[in-house]
Amino acid sequence: QVQLVESGGGLVQAGDSLRLSCVASGRTLSNYGMGWFRQAPGKEREFVASVSKIDGQKYYIGSVKGRFTISRDNAKNTLYLQMTSLKPEDTAVYYCAARDRDGGMYKYWGQGTQVTVSS
Repeated sequence: QVQLVESGGGLVQAGDSLRLSCVASGRTLSNYGMGWFRQAPGKEREFVASVSKIDGQKYYIGSVKGRFTISRDNAKNTLYLQMTSLKPEDTAVYYCAARDRDGGMYKYWGQGTQVTVSS
């Protein structure tokens, strides 16, 4: 079983950039499809981005396309989310997640890291 720990969140101003990291332990990251999700106050958790296990294909929610980039470094067992041109509506707790197969349910979750974007 894999354990996930996010870091890199913080308080930034609109237009700033931030990079989130998610370090995996217990199993190799390459065994999983990986994703980033977020949950804003009073809202349901939503999908942000994913990278597939098999071919590294990436998917993004429309509101972050062109601003966020998901990447994985299997050698470092780390997943990243590079966020640029941040907006106040990006404020949320960000979670990384892993699934055993592409298209399956995300089974493993980190504890989350807070991102707050001030206007």
